[in-house]
Amino acid sequence: MRPSEAVSSILDARQTSPSTGGASFSLRSRLTRALFVLCWTLLAAWTPPPLRGWRRLILRAFGASMGKGANVYASARIWHPGLLAMGDYATLGRRVNCYNQAAVTLGDYAVVSQDATLCAGTHDYDDPEFQLHTRPITLGAHCWIAAEAFVGPGVAVGAYAVLGARGVAMRDLEPGTIYAGNPAVALKRRNLAPRP
Repeated sequence: MRPSEAVSSILDARQTSPSTGGASFSLRSRLTRALFVLCWTLLAAWTPPPLRGWRRLILRAFGASMGKGANVYASARIWHPGLLAMGDYATLGRRVNCYNQAAVTLGDYAVVSQDATLCAGTHDYDDPEFQLHTRPITLGAHCWIAAEAFVGPGVAVGAYAVLGARGVAMRDLEPGTIYAGNPAVALKRRNLAPRP
């Protein structure tokens, strides 16, 4: 599934009323995700770290774009593999929650550490029907999202940027800059980053 198709599968909350238990996504989308969860549980969730190639194969079978050496740990949770693109040697660590209701893209060598969350969806809190809205997340090459950090909908993390442990990014992070806190604030430049 292409990102444009996934966006069109979001249902109008005025017709489905998610605030009272109605669906936010089409039946096709929900069935595809249910099948993926079943396959991941049976074929991947128990696998040891060295079987990363096997996990890449399963993700590709469900539409993910996986670069050379990309690594998704068995305990990572991916909401929709068809909306995941990982560059060469990019990593989703242990227990990462990739809640990719819109496209999530990781550049080459990007690292998302254990228990971090990438959340590409939110709801309109002023809408009585709580309409879902999604926006893509982009992580640049060589960036690092540290343990238990949160990256919100529509955020672009620049190449070589760092979001420190438990940091919360709701706005774009500049390339080559280290951020921490909630909300994340810039602390200093990363020494590894190429100079602009």
